[in-house]
Amino acid sequence: SGSAEMHAKGRSTIGKAVPTLANLTSHWIDVQGYTDNEPIGPALRGRYPSNWELSAARAADVVRFLQSQGVNPGNLVVEGFGEYQPVAANTTPQGRAKNRRIEIVLRVK
Repeated sequence: SGSAEMHAKGRSTIGKAVPTLANLTSHWIDVQGYTDNEPIGPALRGRYPSNWELSAARAADVVRFLQSQGVNPGNLVVEGFGEYQPVAANTTPQGRAKNRRIEIVLRVK
């Protein structure tokens, strides 16, 4: 919560997809960031004024990782969706955790 940096488990999971993503030449790789609906706390508000910025920062962290692993940066796209496309209710900690996510979408160029 409130962080844009991937954990080791996330790096490991996304790392498994790197060989496939690095070999794509005719696809955009959209990295989409999402958040829950909790307001940004005072300690992080200077860095992330809203959930829009936090969601985009999450996606950008993944894009930087993919690029560092050899994925063509010309194929990468960062998108931030903020809190506005939840996949679970934000009324429980479990639901909010599901909404703090990254999705990778492939699109033909």
